Formats: sequence, C-alpha cells, structure tokens
Amino acid sequence: MANNDDQFKKVISHAKEYGYVFQSSEIYDGLSAVYDYAQNGAELKKNIRDYWWKAMVQMHDNIVGIDTAIFMHPTTWKASGHVDAFSDPLIDNKDSKKRYRADVLVEDYCAKIETKIDKEVKKAAKRFGDTFNKDEFIATNGRVLGYQEKIDGILQRLGKSLEAEDLADVKALIEELEIADPLSGSRNWTDVKQFNLMFGTKLGASAETAMDLYLRPETAQGIFVNFLNVQKTGRMKIPFGIAQTGKAFRNEIVARQFIFRMREFEQMEMQFFIKPGTQGKWFEYWKETRMKWHLSLGMGPDNYRFHDHEKLAHYADAATDIEFKFPFGFKELEGIHSRTDFDLKAHENASGKKLQYFDHEENASYTPYVLETSIGLDRMFLAIFSNALEEETLENNTTRTVLKLPAVLAPVKAAVFPLVKKDGLPEVAKQIIEDLKWDFNVFYDEKDAVGKRYRRQDANGTPFCITVDHETLENNTVTIRHRDTMEQSRVKIEDLRDIIKKEVDVKNWLMKMK
Repeated sequence: MANNDDQFKKVISHAKEYGYVFQSSEIYDGLSAVYDYAQNGAELKKNIRDYWWKAMVQMHDNIVGIDTAIFMHPTTWKASGHVDAFSDPLIDNKDSKKRYRADVLVEDYCAKIETKIDKEVKKAAKRFGDTFNKDEFIATNGRVLGYQEKIDGILQRLGKSLEAEDLADVKALIEELEIADPLSGSRNWTDVKQFNLMFGTKLGASAETAMDLYLRPETAQGIFVNFLNVQKTGRMKIPFGIAQTGKAFRNEIVARQFIFRMREFEQMEMQFFIKPGTQGKWFEYWKETRMKWHLSLGMGPDNYRFHDHEKLAHYADAATDIEFKFPFGFKELEGIHSRTDFDLKAHENASGKKLQYFDHEENASYTPYVLETSIGLDRMFLAIFSNALEEETLENNTTRTVLKLPAVLAPVKAAVFPLVKKDGLPEVAKQIIEDLKWDFNVFYDEKDAVGKRYRRQDANGTPFCITVDHETLENNTVTIRHRDTMEQSRVKIEDLRDIIKKEVDVKNWLMKMK
C-alpha cells in the first residue's frame, strides 16, 4: 500500500510543479478540497471536455448539448428529492474528533481485502510464469474466493442497511469489523447520522425578501426541466439525448484524495430519453459505448471494471459504475443509470406542467424513461494524469520522469527549440512556431542544454520536441523526437504539421471506438 501512497504524493506534487493544479487561494493557506486548474491543467481539462463532447454530441445525430444555469428555482430540488434525501451517512470519532463517511470507512476496509487478493494473484503469477491464467486462478483459488466472499457479504449488508436507512446497523457493521479511526486508531464511534450536502445561498436585494436558493449539486436537473423546450425547438424524436458539462457543488464533509472528491467540481452528463420498456436494451448500449470511449484513450483495459450497484436509488431499475484503478484503488469514474420516468414525472407533479412526448407512430403521449451517463471531469483528469506519470530507468542507468498523456489530450502538442541562441536558429524556430500555432498549442524554449529541455517537456507531457540546428539552414530539415519512445528522426519542416496531426487528431483516436 505504501508505494501507492508514495505514487499518489508524486502525482500531487508533479501536478503543482508543472502547472497543472494549484491549491485554491494558496497565499491565504488555501481552502480545503477546493483547487484551481493552472495553465497546463486548464488546457488538459478543456481537451478532455472537448473529447467527451465530440464523442457524445457531435458523433450522435440524436444528441444535442445545452448549458443551463447554476441557480435554479428552489422547487426544482424539492421535486428531485435533493432537499429530503441528498445526504451522506456520517460518523464521528469521539477521541480524534474527526468526521468520516460511514460507507467510505466500510468500502476502504473492503479495499484492503482487495489488496490481499492482488498480492495472492501476483504471487501466483510469479510462481506459474507464462502458464498463469489470472481469471481461472481468481475463480478457483480457495483463499481468493474466501476474500471475495467476505467483500461481497460486507457490501451487500451495507447496501441493504443504507437502502432501509438502518443507520444503527451501519454503525454495528463498523464495530463488528473493528474498523478504527485511520488517524488515531481509536474505535470510539458516535452514532451514524445523515447530513445534507447542498450549499444554500440567497437571491434578492434585502435580507427580508431574499429567496432561499441552492447551488446545484448536479447538472442533470437543468436537462430535465428543459426536456420539452429542447424536444420542441429541436424537433427531436425519441430516442434522443441532451448533454451538458458544467460546475456542481456539494458540501462534502469528507472531501479528500486531491481532486477526486471536491466541493466544487465539474460534471459531463447526458440524459437519453427513451420509450418505456426499452431501457434494458439502452442500458447495455450505453455501458458498452461509454467503456469504448474510455478504452479509446489507450489507458489499458485492466484499469477499468464495471461495478453494479448493490443499493439502487428508489427511482432506478439498473445502475452500474465504470471504476478506474486510481493510485488509491478502484473507484467510481462514471455512472450509468436507468432512471425510469421518475425525474420528468416529479417535475410534472411539482410544476403542474405536462412533460410528455407525443409519439406519432404510437399516436399516443407518454412520459419517456431516462438513461443517464454521468462522469466527473475532475476525476477523469485525475485518472488520466495519475496513469500517465511514470519514472523510467534508461539504458545508461539514469532515470527520467515522463508524463505519458494521450497525445490527443496533451496541453502542449509540440515544443520547438533552437539548438543554440545564435546563427539565425531562433528565428527559424520562431517561424515554425508561427506556422504551427494555427493548428496546435505549441511552445518555444531556448533555455538550458537541449537534453534538459527534452526532460522538461517529457515531464510536462508534450508528445513532440522539434530541434532546429545548423543543418536546418542548409536543407530545411529538423530533428523531431517522440516523447514515449525518445526516438528521433530528420524530417522536412513542411511535413511537421501532418506528422503531428496524425498523432493528435481526435478523429484517429475516436475511430478506435468503431
């Protein structure tokens, strides 16, 4: 476990050192669980958002995008169930005075058992070598099966207790498993209580007449209340989807793990409106489609898994998470939920406005069912960033830190260097920058030896380095170096655009979904 903690610490410090993520208001000692995206982080975040938008909206002729307000009429949150039921089960340790999410304490306990399974698998892989069959081993090894049975039993009980709002049993489970406060080791716990996560604010010029509002805790409701507006103005036929990206706010008491769980974060959500009775088919379709999108980035199938919900929300008839292997274990990255007709019916009842679809083929009106895909942009950022950061030992026994970001998402696509700061080389390098910056985000660097500049760009995640030298003045060729392989070749200046485009073009990456 320790080396995973070390890896995570490296991720956090690298994100700061290379201008990806800063602590918010750091000069005032920061604000807990609130972060700013720095110059490279803003670019990476924008590129992830664009990659999602292109795949979700541009590539589907029956999905459109909207951008709704953060403030919504307060009845919205009453109708959606957020006022009454949007809460986390919290438990305090009486000795350390620290507060924890009760469900997370139990999940972390299960994650430790998963680590034991990983150890058994690694030991067996070493013992059996090339003949090792991981799936068969997991399915037949007695010790692994015992561990898995224990995990399943614990999570099923937790799910049932939370669903029944039996908070006394959640506390009993924590005590039976002898879960201790991670900081103090104390097992002296309070009862479990529910805590609402919405941030309240006020709208109005004077305190007496101000209206109580909430900062939205999710972007989905902005889609539901605009269902009919979009359907009519876009002449949309079912099945169709509405997508949006934007900020959401949750008063997370136990915000932690860097940008994994924040109080102000960004979501990328799509609500797909379908005919009642077809939800099973569409649930499978979106599970497969979303997993293909993740795999198109080349981060390896072993880093992803589906996790079906033990505890379904009262309105859902199916739900699964796409989990990613973060440095602190497998955690939720994206949720795919079959929400039935709960949302539209709830808003119809609360507003008194009809939110139905007239189906010309059926010659009848009905309330559509909804299939949702919801992904945290910040979590996606962390998944990509933490997966990309590597320390490599090279042939000459030196090491290099390299950020192997998918080239399509890298903030800077190419860095251009003059070999020396004289003989007209900087002028040629700057002309290359002028030509390339119409198509790509590029960077000019003339400080330090070329080797040092290469290392800086490797650590920054830049896929290409282009060096202008004295030979360039004779034949208009430059050296281009690839980040991942460190291979170098001489190419014509006029070919640079096509070489870079081939590696960073969104089309070439998204075509892997086909």
